[in-house]
Formats: sequence, structure tokens, C-alpha cells
Amino acid sequence: MAHTTGTLSAQRTSDPILTTVRVFAVLTVVTLLWQFVTAGEFIGPAGDEAWEAPHAAGAIVLHVVSGLAMIAAFALWRLRGAALWPAVTALVVFALSFVQAYFGMGSTMWIHVPGASVLTIGAVVVAVWAFRPGPAASR
Repeated sequence: MAHTTGTLSAQRTSDPILTTVRVFAVLTVVTLLWQFVTAGEFIGPAGDEAWEAPHAAGAIVLHVVSGLAMIAAFALWRLRGAALWPAVTALVVFALSFVQAYFGMGSTMWIHVPGASVLTIGAVVVAVWAFRPGPAASR
């Protein structure tokens, strides 16, 4: 007597390149959150300079994770036919992370602070796009 259990065969529901974009897009946003927290600690009214080194380390992490998000977004565009604009946005975020680092000291804070907002908006846009249904086919 034949017996079936009614189970379905396992199917791959996720693309490893899309997963990579998602992971590094989220890490970019989390790193930016870290940057806001650490900046607030050493620039705020208390002015605890002990937070300056963690903020600088966070900038390095931001360069790495935003760069990897950008590479993955371009790979998703090139290899899977995803839209190009998220990859370009990720490139802008990556480039702006270096601009931010350059203008992050002394008399250029008037550029650095609004730049952080632009950087954050771009990073969040890429992360939200990556979690939308079907970003690999949104050309």
C-alpha cells in the first residue's frame, strides 16, 4: 500500500545575491545608527571625547558595509536584472561615506551634519527596496 505524507519538495525561495544586498543594506543602516549615537555622545552638551574613537571606528565599518552593499546591488542588477537605480543609490551612499569622513572635523560640521541625513536617507531607501517583494525583477 502506497502512502503519501502530503509534503512538498523544498524549493529555493531566496537568491543569495539578494540576501547579500539585504544583509549589507541593513548593516549600513545599523552602522549609521551607531554613528548617530556616538556623535551625539561626544558632540552633545556633555561632550565626552571618549566617544570620538568609536565614532571613527564606525566610519570605517560604514565604508566597508556600504561598499559591500553597493557591490551586491550592482551584482543583482547585472546578474539578475534588478533595477539599476538602487545600485546607483548604494554607490552614492558609499561615496558619501568618504565625503562625510573628510568633513567630519572642526569647522566643516555644517556640511557633515546635513550630509549624515542625506547618507541615511539613501541607505534606508536601498534597504527598503531590498525587502520589497521581487526587487530582482523591478526593472
